[in-house]
Amino acid sequence: MTQEAQASAPQRPTEMAKAYEHQQVEQQLYAWWEQGGFFAPRDDAPGPPFVIAIPPPNVTGELHLGHAMFVTIEDLMIRWRRMQGYQTLWVPGVDHAGIATQSQVEKLLRSEGTSRQEVGREEFLRRTWAWKARYGGEISQQLRRLGASCDWTRERFTLDEGLSYAVHTAFKRLYDDGLIYRDTYLVNWSPALQTAVSDLEVEYEQRNVSIWYVRYPVLSPEWSAPQGAWGSGTWASGAVEWITVATTRPETILGDTAVAVAPDDERYAALIGREVLLPALGRTIPIIADHYVDKEFGSGAVKITPAHDKNDYEVGKRHQLPLINIMNKDATINEAGGPYAGLERFAARKAMLADLEREGLLVKTEPHSMSVGISQRGGEVIEPLLSEQWFVRTKPLAALALASVREGRTRIIPDRFEKIYFNWLDNIEDWCISRQLWWGHRIPVWYLPDGSIVVPGPDEAPPTEGVQDPDVLDTWFSSGLWPFSTLGWPEATADLQRFYPTSVMETGYDIIFFWVARMMMMGCYLTGQEPFHTIYLHGLVRDEHGRKMSKSFGNAVNPLEVMDTQGTDALRFTLATSGTPGQDLNLNPQRIEAARNFANKLWNITRFVLSRLDMDALREPLAQADGDFARVIATLRPQLTLADRWILSAYARLVAEVDRLLEAYSLGEAGRQIQDFLWSDFADWYVELAKVQLDHDAASKQTTSIVLYGILEGSLRLLHPLMPFVTEELWQYVTSTMPTRSHYTEVPRTVMLAAYPMPMPELRDEAAEQQWALVRELIVAIRNARSEYKVEAAKWVTAIIAGAAQTEVLRAQGPLIARLGRVRADDLTIVERLDVKPRQAATIVLGSVECYLPLAGMIDLDAERARLQKELAAAEADVARREAKLSNEGFVARAPAAIVEREREGLATARVTLATLQARLTDLSA
Repeated sequence: MTQEAQASAPQRPTEMAKAYEHQQVEQQLYAWWEQGGFFAPRDDAPGPPFVIAIPPPNVTGELHLGHAMFVTIEDLMIRWRRMQGYQTLWVPGVDHAGIATQSQVEKLLRSEGTSRQEVGREEFLRRTWAWKARYGGEISQQLRRLGASCDWTRERFTLDEGLSYAVHTAFKRLYDDGLIYRDTYLVNWSPALQTAVSDLEVEYEQRNVSIWYVRYPVLSPEWSAPQGAWGSGTWASGAVEWITVATTRPETILGDTAVAVAPDDERYAALIGREVLLPALGRTIPIIADHYVDKEFGSGAVKITPAHDKNDYEVGKRHQLPLINIMNKDATINEAGGPYAGLERFAARKAMLADLEREGLLVKTEPHSMSVGISQRGGEVIEPLLSEQWFVRTKPLAALALASVREGRTRIIPDRFEKIYFNWLDNIEDWCISRQLWWGHRIPVWYLPDGSIVVPGPDEAPPTEGVQDPDVLDTWFSSGLWPFSTLGWPEATADLQRFYPTSVMETGYDIIFFWVARMMMMGCYLTGQEPFHTIYLHGLVRDEHGRKMSKSFGNAVNPLEVMDTQGTDALRFTLATSGTPGQDLNLNPQRIEAARNFANKLWNITRFVLSRLDMDALREPLAQADGDFARVIATLRPQLTLADRWILSAYARLVAEVDRLLEAYSLGEAGRQIQDFLWSDFADWYVELAKVQLDHDAASKQTTSIVLYGILEGSLRLLHPLMPFVTEELWQYVTSTMPTRSHYTEVPRTVMLAAYPMPMPELRDEAAEQQWALVRELIVAIRNARSEYKVEAAKWVTAIIAGAAQTEVLRAQGPLIARLGRVRADDLTIVERLDVKPRQAATIVLGSVECYLPLAGMIDLDAERARLQKELAAAEADVARREAKLSNEGFVARAPAAIVEREREGLATARVTLATLQARLTDLSA
């Protein structure tokens, strides 16, 4: 594999281009990675398995930011663990997406002037498979564009033969265990799709609707039958008693089987047990008492329609009311609706209201705001419909999924979602798993002529005299098996034994119930193990103003366009670092630009470093240390400058912190810290310092070169999981002739199989970091003073520094202070203290260190006095705050001794600063 992979590695120019051109790099690198087999789990990996099953996108899908988000996070985890020597497996695949795919093919058939009913089931399925073959691969190719390092040789489809076998096995076992049953129940019905949908596939919108008050005549000895025909205006004439009900769905009056009032409502106490005459149909229905009724709402009396409302269904069960379905599957009124039969439900509503008004039964109409259920896929108002369906008894499964998280075997990140997870599973209802579709896993149930039911196993022949159930299973049934069905379950395959349970399930928090909870239930029950030890939930991607992205708002961002213009790394880095787990992310286009600029900055840093390094001089010490950077530095420690020791310590601090953050799943913060180090500490400071050190003697040049090379090469490895393309390209240039380290025995030269940087405590140097912090602060202060007084950039200035206890440190760094502060070397004076302080000079006070920039003729003395007054006020406030804190006996008594001592040291420093500022202001005012 190695030789083939090396032979097919992308060819690159010997000299780096002046700018990073992602269009010339990304697709070539990805093709090389995939062809080289770098994504597959390695048998020589020394670490344990680390496995992620991809959230399978719909086969109908186009790449959107949700895909970009999960690919970014999961690929980051996979690349990081792969570089650490884990046996990494990222299983890719797509979902057949029953409703969505069937809708697409039905739309195609309609464009041809036909329908699925006309072509028949067999032809429809043939056309759907053809559609999948044509369009199904697009999403997989788009995931490749994002850099997804999945093992594509293990790609799965939820209707693959192996996964279908797993679905059949799961159904059979649950059925035999009494957990799958068939019953007539009120379900969410999508009239447009003509199928039942689960509670989770119903979205709720707050809408302004109407509430209508309708009078029902109460039967009595004085009046017991309607007079005249319905619609004549005289139907209820002669009635002497009425009860008024409030309803938002007057068309369902046709299915009423009772009127209910609160048991303690005195207004209706005398009517309980009597009967009313149902408008339009003339059926008699009882007046019942039930605690479900809120006597403060509406008229205090409600109509009960058990076959068309879930709450009414429960009332009907308690009172043994008949269930009358008035609705066809296409939401037209059936024959039970009498004069309204054949009308579409909302047309029937309009006709009913007109007739009620004509009969004098419509009392009033009021505006009303209510939550309306909308089909997630069909987009129309959901109709509660009485229907015979297949269900899963979820309570026993939910108990296992709950115990797994409560007992700590599976953790949820962020943990605030545990409460939501527990609440849903504690209150879970049985799951309707049958769908009135043709595309999907057909329910493996056969009905025999004698009325009996047969559920054969996946290896058993179905009964020849039986008829198979026409429905298919809910898509989430097969998706619930995804972590283990993709590895070969129920067979004890090598992959299942090696890679199950998986490690992390990463997905959006919006499908914690749709998918995550179902995987937990099915995995715990069917395999006896939790399907993963960690659930990582990311937030939704919104626009920069926090609005949901949609075409109607005109704010949708196409990831493919972003990758074309800004680069895949820029998009990935922005998504990874713009948020935290479980929080929605506001995507600011300026952040994507900044990430692209960061990639360019890396390119420019690398070009400079490579232009100044003597690679031949570096190769020998690195080879002797087997590519171990820390070992090389150990041999050079006496030669290291303060700048070298500082940057090495800062790099070691970064590596340790990134290791901690990644282990804690604080992925975005890890990326932000890497960027800050590379852009600020390394590029803006050490590279500039290195320019000075590289001009010294040969020993200094070699030491500086090794530090430059080691930190750059290590930082590229550190950043690779977030920005895989630019880091691979740069790493190839940097290491092309150098020894590298890997956890694997035989590897091609690719950064994705190089060793991920691990903490190097031996490089930490607290003293160097503290000393350099002072030098850096002084240089920045000199630059700021020059800028404040608008000193020309090319102009060199004079500086006098009183270093107090830090004098020797500052003298040793004199050349760097002069070079980076634009101070003439001959005009830089560093002494321990000054007996006579310069007048008419810009003053810098850093604790006990004072720096004076004699800028006579170039400064405004009034402005300098004003600046010192401002600093003096801040110093006085700082001293007062610290004194108040230390005078608080409670603080001194309860705070740890180290904190109290640090506060006392801070007060002493603040008092020195205050005294120095007071003296300097006095001098300027003299």
